[in-house]
This record gives sequence, structure tokens and C-alpha cells, in this order.
Amino acid sequence: MTAQRSLASYDAFVEFTELAAADPAVVGLVLKGSRAHEGMTTEYSDHDLYVVLADGATTTLTRFTGHRTPELDLVVLSLAEFRAAGMPGFERYALARARVVLDRLDGGIARILAAKARLDADEAFREAGAYLDAYANSLYRSVKNHRDGHTLAARLDAADSVRYLLETLFALDRRPRPYNKYLEWELTRFPLPDWDTATLLDTLAHISATGDAPTQRRLFAQAEAVARRAGHGPVLDAWGEDLHLMRPVNARPVNARRAPTTEDGRLPEPPAR
Repeated sequence: MTAQRSLASYDAFVEFTELAAADPAVVGLVLKGSRAHEGMTTEYSDHDLYVVLADGATTTLTRFTGHRTPELDLVVLSLAEFRAAGMPGFERYALARARVVLDRLDGGIARILAAKARLDADEAFREAGAYLDAYANSLYRSVKNHRDGHTLAARLDAADSVRYLLETLFALDRRPRPYNKYLEWELTRFPLPDWDTATLLDTLAHISATGDAPTQRRLFAQAEAVARRAGHGPVLDAWGEDLHLMRPVNARPVNARRAPTTEDGRLPEPPAR
């Protein structure tokens, strides 16, 4: 297969993988993106492929570096570069759920992917604490802006809080947070401990769309319980009296699967601060 043909061929992925598999410099081929997520492909889905070369190897396949068409995107890199990819970085989730197409390292490529899919304990604890603080910050700003009549600001801060909460929850489970496109896919197949997937997704959708303050407070009550059980009480306690504005009115201890509500499902607003 020539480089020109690979750019135009409808079966570019099949042709390229056959070419790469015949090259001894290639130690692994890894498919990421929608093609690696069952049920997520569309007519627009291309093949995103990592081409992993033995360290120090020489190959004519490097001519495909930066290759990008509607059918096939290639990342050509050394084994050392592949080990470091996404550690940390935006690519980590993509690689965590990537599919091995070729592994000439007796499972070594698969083990590298598995390591990317699992945060080590210290890393997870640090990230969870930092994102929890960012979540509390955005939540506090949102409910305060809601109280003071700044509707747009309240909604924008609420949307920010959703991002940081998701980062927190996945870090608590020692997993990289999925891209928004794959959030439902991920949680449907791999639920977060202590959370009902359907309820969580519905709640996040409602908060993102409306910035509803009572719903934010009820969600915070759930998140606070989970975070404290994981040892992050000091992060929350550092907020002092401001926690009262974040929590539901007349808050009481709750199970992480169910937040307290009034008979009509809503809570009264807190007094002005």
C-alpha cells in the first residue's frame, strides 16, 4: 500500500493494519475513540489508531506521522512515548478504554493500557481532593449568585460545578473521567460506587440546564457524604460556615443513593447572607 492510496482508500484502516502488522518495528496497534466503544459508532466515525514502534526502531511507517483523513487518523510513536501518553493528560481516558488490535509484547500493550485506566492510590487521593475543592467553589458561587439574583452567573457556575463533581467522583473510584460524549456509555457499563447511574445523570442534566439551587444542594449532600467516607473531610471543613449555604436547609445525614426532600420534592431557600 502506498501513502497516497492509504489517504484515499475506503478500507484504509484494514489496509494500514495489514501493512503495520507486516513490519517488525511495530510492537502494538491500539484503536481508540468511538470505534473502541461498542454502540458509539456513526456514519461519521473514523478509526483513531496508535501505531507503537519499538524504541529505537527504524521504519518507513514514520511517513504516516500526522496522517489524518475522514477514515483514518494515525498517531505514530515509540513504546516509551506510548507509555507516557496521557500520564497525565487529556488522552488518558481515550487510552483507558482503547482496544488492542496488535500486541507483540506478550500482553505488554494491554498492561500499559490497564495501568492508564487505574489511578494509583496517592494520585487518586490528591486529584479527588483538588477537584472536590473546585466543586465546592463553583457550587458556592452558583448558590450565592442564585440567592443574589444573578441568574446567568448562577447557571454558568452550576455547569462548572458539574464538571468538577464528575472529576471528583471518578478520582474517588481511581478512574480517569470520561469525555462527555462517553459519560453515559461509561456509567451504564461501569457504574460509580454509591451512585445510582440514572438518577445521577438526570440530576446532572437538570443542574446543567437550569442551575436549580435546591437540586444542587441535595446533590452536594450526597457528594459530601461520599467524600467524607473517602477521607476528604478536611477539604470540606476548610469551607467553614460557607458549607451552610451549600447544604440543603435542615440537612441531615443521608445515604449516598438518596437525598432528603420535602413532600413536594423541593427545599426552601436559605436565608440571605
